[in-house]
Amino acid sequence: MAHPSMLRKLVARYEELAAPGAESRDPKLVRQREDTAYTLCVSTGTRDIRDALRVARQVIAAAGEPAAVSRTSAPA
Repeated sequence: MAHPSMLRKLVARYEELAAPGAESRDPKLVRQREDTAYTLCVSTGTRDIRDALRVARQVIAAAGEPAAVSRTSAPA
């Protein structure tokens, strides 16, 4: 299992790439979203992004990590 702070950054990155209005036909952005989803799944031992997000959020909450990532943080 990845460290909670890493999971927090991955969740934030995935949410940024999957947010409404972030829809893009840019293959680079689509690939980044897919890669982030894959990394979240591997990091949480899941196979579905919904499960990965649920598990990651549980780990983050249990560790007492802040829910949000500041905009100044480096992307995962």
